[in-house]
Amino acid sequence: GNAEAFQSIKRSNQRHKALKLNSKFFFFGSLFLFSCSKKEKGNKEQTISKVLSNKFKRHVRGNRATRKAAFTLAEVLITLGIIGVVAALTLPALINNSRNKELEAGLKKNYSVIQQAFDMYQAHNGVRLTPKILAKLELKPLIFPYFKVLVDCYWGFDSMENNIACGAVNSSTVDNVISKYRTLNDQNIANLSFFDDGQFILVDGSSIFIENATNSDPLHVFISVDVNGPNKRPNQWGHDLFTFQLMDDGKIIPMGAPGTEYTNTNSYCTLGPSSNKNNGIACTYYALTDKNYWKNLP
Repeated sequence: GNAEAFQSIKRSNQRHKALKLNSKFFFFGSLFLFSCSKKEKGNKEQTISKVLSNKFKRHVRGNRATRKAAFTLAEVLITLGIIGVVAALTLPALINNSRNKELEAGLKKNYSVIQQAFDMYQAHNGVRLTPKILAKLELKPLIFPYFKVLVDCYWGFDSMENNIACGAVNSSTVDNVISKYRTLNDQNIANLSFFDDGQFILVDGSSIFIENATNSDPLHVFISVDVNGPNKRPNQWGHDLFTFQLMDDGKIIPMGAPGTEYTNTNSYCTLGPSSNKNNGIACTYYALTDKNYWKNLP
């Protein structure tokens, strides 16, 4: 009986030691796991912190790069100023070249229109119009039907409303209209006697002026044209106002050509100083034949 009791006590002591040992293993194992878990959590937090830090640094660097690439207000203002200066220097020349090309095209077109009108008269009547067969004020009613007319300004020597519409009235009572047309170098035309034997405005806006003199020696007939009409500037001989002469053989020749009445360029087609009140009347020939004429025109 004593032996069995001793064995029972011994087994009980062994179980107690094993349980105690297991408790120690559990405690230290739990402590180890807790330590590992805390370390891993710290590593994760450190990793997240590092990622956020790197993203922030990249964002800052990107902003710095953006700031370096952008223009400051001062730089923008300086650039705009330079653009403005360049535009001020180049735009007037570009506009002037464009306008001169339009005027050149208008001159060529109207020269053709005038020639066609005289050709149609000859085709319908069997005779060519020449200065020798025309009485004073006779040309306009003969040639008028062969133009596409928008406004008839009658003759051009009184102050009737339709006369004023064409912008060149040879009358001292309407000085403001007389001064509408000027010479090549922007002086008042001496008088408008070259414009007062018939006037009308065509459907395209250009205007026709007739000089049908019978008291000149030799007899002469002039046809002038304002290629863009009286209401558009510059209204100057040699710019938008051009004169042609009806020759003895019935041909329409640009004034300034050999054989026409006005050929001296020093007096009648010069951009330099000139006191001649008909300066510009001889420019028609050069405007049609000189390739540099329109380039040199101010």
